[in-house]
Amino acid sequence: MRWSSTNLRPAIASICLILPGALQAQAYQCQPPEGPVSVTWPKPDGPVRKVAITGYTLALSWSPEHCRFAKTGADGFQCSGRNGRFGLVLHGLWPEGKGANWPQWCPSARRPSPELVRQTLCLTPSPSLIAHEWAKHGACMAKTPASYFKAARILYESLTLPDLDRLSRRTPLTAGMIRESFAAAFPAFKPEMVGIKLGQRGWLEEVHLCYGTDFRPTRCSRGQFGAKDSFSARIWRGL
Repeated sequence: MRWSSTNLRPAIASICLILPGALQAQAYQCQPPEGPVSVTWPKPDGPVRKVAITGYTLALSWSPEHCRFAKTGADGFQCSGRNGRFGLVLHGLWPEGKGANWPQWCPSARRPSPELVRQTLCLTPSPSLIAHEWAKHGACMAKTPASYFKAARILYESLTLPDLDRLSRRTPLTAGMIRESFAAAFPAFKPEMVGIKLGQRGWLEEVHLCYGTDFRPTRCSRGQFGAKDSFSARIWRGL
């Protein structure tokens, strides 16, 4: 199953009806560059897979953790501090398949324009990641980069996010408590619909929100769910 720009439109409309617009708890100030943004095209890290879509993951990256050891190069826009201070940012919108057989690297001659990349930088603050997400994931579910990033933006901007800075001060803290904080902030999601990715020593890296093919929140698969509720967790505040 592959979404075209035509049949993405009713899906986008349904998202707007299902999920109320909201201000974001991890509000940040972002200054996109004024001129065009150069993009390095990614090299595939796996085989082409054109398989049926069974659902979606909206992957959110916790920027303070990502930027702990990355300040320059490809991470300069996100991590240098010159363009704003980021909280939960959009890693990507991923089509899912059965088990580990998800769609990826579907061939497409289309690429995000420099202007589209610039407009997306305050959502996904890395030009190289924007290009990667379209090439690996977006081309398997939309005809155009504009349609793909529009759907991702609507989902992201519909969320009400918990205050992870405040949550980081709770001890002890578990993956289950992080899930519960998302469900409390945005009741459309139950804890079993929130995946948690922890890195070394339990530091929060990403939150994976699980959707069905109708873009309604749904229970995560085992692979999407990540860390068990009982796992000890920590959240880096960027200090």
